[in-house]
Amino acid sequence: MSSLALVVATIVAYMIVMIGIGVHVSKKNKSTDVYYLGGRQLGPLVTAMSAEASDMSSWLLMGLPGVALFGLIGGQGTFAEAFWTAAGLAVGTYLNWLIVAKPLRIYSEHIDANTLPDFFSNRFKEEKGVLLAISAVIIVIFFIPYVASGFASVGKLFNTLFGVNYHTVMIIGALVIATYTVLGGFLASSFTDFVQSIIMTIALIVVVWFCISTANGWDNAIGAATDAVPGYFKLNAPDGSYSPLTIASNFAWGLGYCGMPHILLRFMAIKDDKKIKVSRRIASTWVVISMGCAVLIGVLGYSVAKHFDLLSKASFDAERIVIYIADQISKINPVFAIVGGLILSGILAATMSTASGQMLAASSSVSENLIHHFFIKDMPHKKGIAIARLTVICITILGCLFAWNPNSSVFRIVSFAWGGFGASFGPLMLCCLFWRKTNVKGAIAGVLSGGAMIFIWKFGIAKLGGIFAIYELLPAFIVSLIVIIVVSLATGGADEEVATVFDEVQKIRKSGVDVSELD
Repeated sequence: MSSLALVVATIVAYMIVMIGIGVHVSKKNKSTDVYYLGGRQLGPLVTAMSAEASDMSSWLLMGLPGVALFGLIGGQGTFAEAFWTAAGLAVGTYLNWLIVAKPLRIYSEHIDANTLPDFFSNRFKEEKGVLLAISAVIIVIFFIPYVASGFASVGKLFNTLFGVNYHTVMIIGALVIATYTVLGGFLASSFTDFVQSIIMTIALIVVVWFCISTANGWDNAIGAATDAVPGYFKLNAPDGSYSPLTIASNFAWGLGYCGMPHILLRFMAIKDDKKIKVSRRIASTWVVISMGCAVLIGVLGYSVAKHFDLLSKASFDAERIVIYIADQISKINPVFAIVGGLILSGILAATMSTASGQMLAASSSVSENLIHHFFIKDMPHKKGIAIARLTVICITILGCLFAWNPNSSVFRIVSFAWGGFGASFGPLMLCCLFWRKTNVKGAIAGVLSGGAMIFIWKFGIAKLGGIFAIYELLPAFIVSLIVIIVVSLATGGADEEVATVFDEVQKIRKSGVDVSELD
């Protein structure tokens, strides 16, 4: 069997296994609670790895290496952007697990919330459902481009390797992701994420090894980068373009974690809140290692690109460096052809794990938080699941349309959606968990101002340049937080009933009682 056939066989086998998991787990979806949140029965290992796999997306194996490599081939010295972004995400991951995970797990079950909009609405005992509806709509708005980035990665992968039509394979990949998400719901998404995190880890390690081996050693691989751009590794960029404010804005990627629905749902789903510490250690370790490898691949990949004369090709794309490397690995011998297939499956894993989690979060927002709450009050669970599945299909179609341009940047698409969620939900999540005086008026104002500021800053203020040309998440996050505090105080703070529930949750947290054991 040829190396190309082995690569294709490996990828096809991987896709079949993912769909198989969806089919197997679909038998457990006896209620919407299980379909949306797995019945809150996830173990600490699956919780940790599924949270991080759903977090990283194709951004890990394409976007981040591409940012690091682009500075070398463009001579712009942008290692600083890759480094500070990765550092901010690593710190943000740890703090999210440390500060948000356990309080959210306890609070969400105490107020019977299965989705993020549920949590916000039930937290304030909202009757009209305004905050619920706004949160659900924002989730759909920002998840469509996020999902689209994953579909675009699938299209770029197969187009680069086999020269097949980008749009055709992008659509096929989207259908595979949608299939196991529709069938298995949250449990399928979580368990496939766990498998995919293992494949992603293997892919990262093998690619780093190949880069060093091709360059005949670490020193040569690093030397190729410094020769291309003297001062490339200075963390404020060689030309001084990285001011402390720019560094802070890139580091602010970490702020986004406390507003990511597909990650926060994993916190809500863990079976035992006492095991969160174990999950935190596993997740934080994996994130540091995986992002470190991803940045290294961008740096070391420059020597590989030179060695195989890839830079001279007009079609060369920095975000596809892992694909180029996997292609070279697969040509060594039949065994390495399978390894190359696994690396390419790793890109699919990163894409599929995130897209499935995002589709599920968006579909639950539409089915449970919009249709069920506002239109069909007494909706049987089978109909609820059917509507959620139909929503997944609709999001798949919209995602394909959004990903239609094969030249779109995975990194830039993800950064916009990430900023949207971080600014809309991050400040509110922190206030919900830790500030007693937060009220529903402040919450609504904060969500709207954070989401709006993402658009205003990115497409308006940032174009002024200078100190305004920073990542929009940082200013939008600050604006949202200030608005929540000011409006809440100006409108009398929390209602007594809402404040009483807040105090009850604090007592549970301090007592160390497992919330799942309470009547």
